[in-house]
Amino acid sequence: MRDLSRRLLPLIEVAAGVLFLGLAVAFAWRDTGDAQRLPLDAAALQVGPASERWYGIYLQGQHVGYSVSRVTPVDGGGNLYEQRSSFRVATFGRLQEILTAGAALVSAEGTPSRFDFFMVADQVRLSVRGEVQADEIVMDVEQAGVVSQLRFPISSPPTFNVSVEDAIRRQELRVGHRFSVPYFDPVTLAEGQMEMEVVDVEVLPSGNEAWWLESNFLGVEARALVDANGEILRQQAGMGLESVRMTREAATTVPTTDEPVDLISTSAVTLQGEIPNPREVRQLRLRVRGVEPEKVPSEGPWQQRDGDILTLQQADVEALRADLPYEPQLDGPLEPWLTATATLPAAHPDMQNKAAEVLAGVTDRRSAARRLVEHVYDYVEKVPSIGVPNGLEVLRSARGDCNEHTAYYVSLARAALIPARIAAGVVYSDRVGDRGAFYYHAWPEVLLGDPADPGAWIPVDPTFGQFPADATHIKLVEGDLDQQVHIMAFMGRLGFELLPDAPPAPGAP
Repeated sequence: MRDLSRRLLPLIEVAAGVLFLGLAVAFAWRDTGDAQRLPLDAAALQVGPASERWYGIYLQGQHVGYSVSRVTPVDGGGNLYEQRSSFRVATFGRLQEILTAGAALVSAEGTPSRFDFFMVADQVRLSVRGEVQADEIVMDVEQAGVVSQLRFPISSPPTFNVSVEDAIRRQELRVGHRFSVPYFDPVTLAEGQMEMEVVDVEVLPSGNEAWWLESNFLGVEARALVDANGEILRQQAGMGLESVRMTREAATTVPTTDEPVDLISTSAVTLQGEIPNPREVRQLRLRVRGVEPEKVPSEGPWQQRDGDILTLQQADVEALRADLPYEPQLDGPLEPWLTATATLPAAHPDMQNKAAEVLAGVTDRRSAARRLVEHVYDYVEKVPSIGVPNGLEVLRSARGDCNEHTAYYVSLARAALIPARIAAGVVYSDRVGDRGAFYYHAWPEVLLGDPADPGAWIPVDPTFGQFPADATHIKLVEGDLDQQVHIMAFMGRLGFELLPDAPPAPGAP
């Protein structure tokens, strides 16, 4: 029987965690940290003086925290780069403090050799320590008391968030100059090229010149003002996020009396029109606004796009085979959706045991997928959470928003050999702001048929207790953290227009 006390709690209908991941990438040049953390290499601090720079962190013009950067010369002509800070954001009126720290050791030639990252946010504690080897990054990721060693092949040594200024210093700062930097983000494990361009020059009150640089990493855009030494003076990112260099006293004097800016409210995606009873919607037609329509994927019968017209259809799970067994093979084409990851610990004994307990007596995949939705909905307390979701952490804490519900569901499903993956995008809600809007959200997709059939991937939503998910779920990206950060490319731009109903999409029931 469902736990009524949990069912009566207001549903946390949007993804604070997805937004945090976006902020982490948007502020790739300004990583942050706990003031008490130990340096990456204590011996390195004995070589030469260190220079500190302090920054105030602002969200929508409100001073919400601070960060400090330090550069220390080391033997051989290289530098130890460190950054740390503290800032607070509100989600549904709940103020949450985030502490993070980062460090990277860079040679005189600009090649990083070691790095680390540490974060504490709400129930999340994440630690990453890594080393750059000849053709790969080797790193230990510790979360929920479990250490996972990960290896990432690389073609050239990447820059990290804490040391990107080192790469800027090696460039000619002149308007029109473009360059790219190999980049790796240890928070999301995202890797790629950070494209940069010098777009303007500004004369400072001191009479010295500074240059505005625009960056693009995975579609996430930011602007930074840097001086002749490549040091960042100001940085601007999406959602009204800004970092400004100032004195230590000014940066750390954060007002506590102002009404906090709510991260969720600032991320709302506007809709021209209203959708009554959104949790019961089975079909929806929308016009995509604000972004190139092709950025919104069209896949399978449940989400189809024709130009800028998006047609969404709720999946018909009753038409699926009821006798489909579990898939016992861990290799082959289904392997990517059965494999454990650092944030989806399906192979952990606790997760395996929980999956067996929840699914005791169930023999077919459709019934198992439905029971997992019911279990996760009942088990996880609906509270906003900031940080990096981890299925094992949710098993132990039994709390979180849609990110935690999704990570826990996918971990359990894979533990039970049910192919599952993460979808992230937006969902319509009339329970968050003054009027209905789309908000950023995450949910699972589970394979309940032939992998070659695009209609066999069924969206479900354990945050809402839905099997299947309603038709207001608009998928923008698919995958783990390294893919979810692409959401930031939509923020502040995406919008929709509600269109009249139409016949069901081709191929839909």
